[in-house]
Amino acid sequence: MAHYFAFGCFLLLGVAGSLAARTGYRGGVPDRANGYEVPARVASDPVLRARANGLVAFWCTGSALLSFAALVPLGRVVLRGGSGSLSTPGLVALALYGLVVVVMGAYPFERIKHLGVSAER
Repeated sequence: MAHYFAFGCFLLLGVAGSLAARTGYRGGVPDRANGYEVPARVASDPVLRARANGLVAFWCTGSALLSFAALVPLGRVVLRGGSGSLSTPGLVALALYGLVVVVMGAYPFERIKHLGVSAER
């Protein structure tokens, strides 16, 4: 049962990362209409806007790719109808892997907050 939950989580992480990366590639990260919180300094400076878009595009693409890569071993278990299973160390490794994927996807947004602060100094 845990592999179905993990499959769903990684699928959602992959889709969310892909959508965020798409927004970065299209240059819409600093727009408040997209729901991203960015400092006013970043939103008003064209260089910082481009940097913010590049950060989100790069890191969220990587996060999405890593999320979709985790679907391969999980998908094999799910397609077997749950007859196969992942060992406890395998589930722990998968949880740690998921943590890395989430941190990688959140990194650009934390970095953008610091872009606005470091530019004012």
